[in-house]
Amino acid sequence: MFQRTKPALLCLLLLAAPSAWAERADRDQPMYLDADTVNIDDARQISIFEGNVKLTQGTLIITGSKIVVTETATGDKHGTITGKLAHFRQKRDGADEYVEGDGLRIEYDTRNEFLELFGEAHMKRTNDEVYGDHITYDSRTEVFHVDSPRTPTSGPRGRVRAVIQPKSESAPAAAEPVTIRSSTSLGKP
Repeated sequence: MFQRTKPALLCLLLLAAPSAWAERADRDQPMYLDADTVNIDDARQISIFEGNVKLTQGTLIITGSKIVVTETATGDKHGTITGKLAHFRQKRDGADEYVEGDGLRIEYDTRNEFLELFGEAHMKRTNDEVYGDHITYDSRTEVFHVDSPRTPTSGPRGRVRAVIQPKSESAPAAAEPVTIRSSTSLGKP
């Protein structure tokens, strides 16, 4: 199993290396949900949002056809998002860029700050991308794992795909414009 995941983990480590991914302040923000309909079962602490669903928590945005949110006694939440392709997007901590992804199903756990994408899974940061059947992301440790289980068409093992763009050289800093003024201290020739 290690040999199968080694290339994918290497690619993911390269993607995560520059800095933290998830905006750390998001976890302290309230969670907002919008949908066409909602069914709330207070006794079981389950809410089902359906139709053009949008979950927002700080910079985190998750959309899909249906979101089932369960809440623990301590207030931690777990969301299961489904859709033709459920989608998420979140600002990276300390950077002016976003990480985003989609899949047929997304699982989001607020307690463990853990996100999973299932089926036709895809994640992107700037121009770097990973594809597989199952992608997990632990925002606390900034560790990704991409897996594609064996299928009749994939042969003895599934395949994952990554696109990692070369890092561009930093552009040299622009020089300050020089202002030319007459000297008041020099004499006339």
